[in-house]
Amino acid sequence: LLNMPTGLGWYYEKANSLAITLIQWKSIHGGPRSRQLQPARSLPGPSHCLKHFPVDLRTSMDGKYKELAEELFCHSLAESEMRSAPYEFPEDSPIEQLEERRQRLERQISQDVKLEPDILLRAKQDFLKIDSAADLQLFKEEGEDLVDYLPKDRDVFLDREFQRVTISGEETCGVPFTDLLDAAKSVVKALFIREKYMGLSLQSFCKTTARFLQDLSEKPLALRMYEEIPETPVAADAPVHPPFANQHPYEKCDPQSMPGDLGFGLRMVNGVVHVYTKTTELDLPYPDLQEFVADMNVLMALIINGPIKSFCYRRLQYLSSKFQMHVLLNEMKELAAQKKVPHRDFYNIRKVDTHIHASSCMNQKHLLRFIKRAMKKHLEEIVHVEKGKEQTLKEVFETMNLTAYDLSVDTLDVHADRNTFHRFDKFNAKYNPIGESVLREIFIKTDNRVSGKYFAHIIKEVMSDLEESKYQNWDKLAKWAVTHRVHSNNVRWLVQVDVYKTKKQLANFQEMLENIFLPLFEATINPASHPELHLFLEHVDGFDSVDDESKPEHHIFNLDSPLPGNWMEEDNPPYSYYLYYTYANMVVLNHLRRKRGFHTFVLRPHCGEAGPIHHLVSGFMLSENISHGLLLRKAPVLQYLYYLAQVGIAMSPLSNNSLFLSYHRNPLPEYLSRGLMVSLSTDDPLQFHFTKVSEPLMEEYSIATQVWKLSSCDMCELARNSVLMSGFSHKVKSYWLGPNYLKEGPEGNDIRRTNVPDIRVAYRYETLSQELTLITQAVQTEMLETIQEEDVLTMSSIRDTC
Repeated sequence: LLNMPTGLGWYYEKANSLAITLIQWKSIHGGPRSRQLQPARSLPGPSHCLKHFPVDLRTSMDGKYKELAEELFCHSLAESEMRSAPYEFPEDSPIEQLEERRQRLERQISQDVKLEPDILLRAKQDFLKIDSAADLQLFKEEGEDLVDYLPKDRDVFLDREFQRVTISGEETCGVPFTDLLDAAKSVVKALFIREKYMGLSLQSFCKTTARFLQDLSEKPLALRMYEEIPETPVAADAPVHPPFANQHPYEKCDPQSMPGDLGFGLRMVNGVVHVYTKTTELDLPYPDLQEFVADMNVLMALIINGPIKSFCYRRLQYLSSKFQMHVLLNEMKELAAQKKVPHRDFYNIRKVDTHIHASSCMNQKHLLRFIKRAMKKHLEEIVHVEKGKEQTLKEVFETMNLTAYDLSVDTLDVHADRNTFHRFDKFNAKYNPIGESVLREIFIKTDNRVSGKYFAHIIKEVMSDLEESKYQNWDKLAKWAVTHRVHSNNVRWLVQVDVYKTKKQLANFQEMLENIFLPLFEATINPASHPELHLFLEHVDGFDSVDDESKPEHHIFNLDSPLPGNWMEEDNPPYSYYLYYTYANMVVLNHLRRKRGFHTFVLRPHCGEAGPIHHLVSGFMLSENISHGLLLRKAPVLQYLYYLAQVGIAMSPLSNNSLFLSYHRNPLPEYLSRGLMVSLSTDDPLQFHFTKVSEPLMEEYSIATQVWKLSSCDMCELARNSVLMSGFSHKVKSYWLGPNYLKEGPEGNDIRRTNVPDIRVAYRYETLSQELTLITQAVQTEMLETIQEEDVLTMSSIRDTC
């Protein structure tokens, strides 16, 4: 495939300072040939597609989604050619201004001529008064049949002593009811879309949001589908550090002791792997392409709708102001609650670096010392082959006219500086020590003359401190990990699928998908066929797509796009194309692994760091968490949706400061104040940090605290978020956060482990519940209005008959 990624990359997630790696692919041909299979199908049974939402969610945009989405796509393509800086996006688009002007005029006309019945007007006014915890409780007492706003076992925390901000009066949301109703329907529709794709892929979905959506749905949502398999419960007084097995997990690499072969066959059809027995195809669900494109068009249309954008912007501003009031009123109480907890502070709570690349997990001084040590101990070891001639480490450095004495941090030149700002090409070049790709191949690659021995050693040094571009296939990577025992209980791995390719070594896009996914299916069906890979996958959390998002895209992903087997163009497929086919194959793989009792994978891509805003649409639909998310600051509709769905966002302010956005403009403090699920991460310590191996994450926290004046409670909340959105198992999280961490509100918080006061957790939970109440109750009020109008028509018909 032309201009496809240079390969796969790996990165791992590590507790208190985590990381990741780089791997790349050779063409792998596998999977038996058999009968022609059917193309992609949807999950069996009725789904939440556009025609089957559980409630009537028709809006003024119905019938125009495709047109609006394609217009925005075309606008993005034109912008990518015209922009002097590809990382910048205009604050407004012409279509949005025209749409807002048109709807404002229509709204004014309708308000001038329409006289609503008093009973409906009073009902709407009563609804608009509901905007505080006290109002919620009052409304619950008056009519519990409508919505169960707060679970009955949570009433206790409402009485906890802290100051709440109450908004009273009519039209507290600040927009006309017609705009509120249209926005509420659109937001609810978007949440149902995300819930559908999370359930299909066995990824997690916010429980609080799911409960409110359930109130609108006539049928129960399949929430159990993606809940994790229950494990042995953890006692409330259990220690913070979970017990780990004494035996190394890679010592059990005996194919005879592994689960048996299921004997299934594999074949990729239209970019998605199909699994079948000798006679029939297994019924493993995956998303329908036509439905995905339709859902994506819905979300694309929402983000450019003027009234909806205004509504979401107002709600986000309200959330920011409300948090500032909460801090003014309760900051001292939160601090007092933290002081009451013995032996717990920010330094000894569990923190997870949710986004860090293994090839740059060490800092520059660590890499320098490691190279010097290797030059002293292994000078005569053959480490490289140049034009068929083997070279020792000594000979490699002699060709550069360098000795160990000559090397310094400045000589390595791996740290980002002012010259990398908005220059992703120069940043990528920083991965080559001394500007020599041969040194990168020797020291930070897994596939080389020494089988990745040096890279394994430096990764293990990083792991040890935490506890106190060649193509290659999965089997080589797994063998590297098992042979060199690259494992730590504090580490989880993610596989990176690079989005861009410079070498023309693949015939088409489907060939790359086969290289990535067929070995994973083979290891799942018959673990003994790939014993090292089977063991290694037990420590892999999911998939990521990564590269320079600011590169212009020249294609719109729609139903006219070529299928993966036919994509042989020089241009790369768009971001959403990559993400959809990665997601679709992951869905099939997850259901197969769940049937076998193996753990499943999640999707956690680089998303919204730069480039078109619609990358964040694909991320919202398909990803459990994302990394970066900077462009959410320019998309209030998407930012509000990410808040309501509590989508995890791993942010790296120091990395962004060197590449795309200066530190003082970073939106992390704004996201945190509004209640988005954000965490701090390091991304690439080799390029961006100066502290020793185990401290880059603390460097992120310390700089953020100084620049943005974060409180101790803010820092601990970020740390708690990092554990919640990490890929560690339910059992490990139960030790780190408490056995009840899955419960909603303060009941799920154990301040003895997290150092986050119950006051802060209660505030976050109540505020989210109130926002969800606002939009869901608007939809229910409109449903009530429809019922009343139907009753009036029925009574009139009876009178006429009489």
